[in-house]
Amino acid sequence: MPESFSQELEAAKEIAVAAGAILLEHYAGAPVVEWKGVGDPVTSADRAASGFISAELKRRFPGDFILSEEESDSMERLSRPRVWIVDPMDGTKEFIARVGEFAVMIGLSVGGRPVVGAVYDPTNATLYFAAAGQGAFVSDGRETRPMRVNGESDPARARIALSRSHPSIRVDRVRRRMNIRNSIQRGSIGLKIALICEGKAHLYLHINDHTSQWDTCAPDAILREAGGRLTDTDGAALTYNRRETRNLRGVVATNGVIHDRVVKALQEERALEKK
Repeated sequence: MPESFSQELEAAKEIAVAAGAILLEHYAGAPVVEWKGVGDPVTSADRAASGFISAELKRRFPGDFILSEEESDSMERLSRPRVWIVDPMDGTKEFIARVGEFAVMIGLSVGGRPVVGAVYDPTNATLYFAAAGQGAFVSDGRETRPMRVNGESDPARARIALSRSHPSIRVDRVRRRMNIRNSIQRGSIGLKIALICEGKAHLYLHINDHTSQWDTCAPDAILREAGGRLTDTDGAALTYNRRETRNLRGVVATNGVIHDRVVKALQEERALEKK
């Protein structure tokens, strides 16, 4: 009988909401902003939420390892079957710009597979969550609803979720190739993939290597349970708790129905670029 992961899911949900409250405290004030690299900000809010999440996960699951964007990494995690993969705040640029659209993301990988995901949008008090075999859900504090992808198969009627902070000429080329006219913008990757889970969008692309395991683990677990699919740009499923934290071959998230066609369009564009 497959493991249920109910305890882990409840913990991820509780911790994500509590971490979201920490982010909102900083959001209401004047958080300190630093830069880890060009175009890569980190704030006092990221670090406060990260410290809280890591402490809570260690307290509740002392045998598990944690890979978090804002914590030091250790290759010891590679020998652990269960690893929590955390982004304490996905959408830091949106946080700094004060447009909302940032999220807490907590995922659990077991044997490299994403089995639990919680993505919390603090400014809208909306929680997206799933555990393997239990379905995907969204809660706004008043009601909890199941989520299922929209099975649209015609790209001309599909809607692509686009980044608010990272426009991409290559993504635009794929859109034109597939005749995808409709789009919707969000900041956090987790919130863009949540749009697919809710049936409000049908695909999301991040073609370069600028995402990492903590950007995709929790949303991947949720999208799978909502009936969608997440792979790299070659169509291979992402595995987690890898030595390399970056998703070197990009990310393709879809409703599943149009997935292979999106991957094919990406490959065709890549072939043209090489000519």
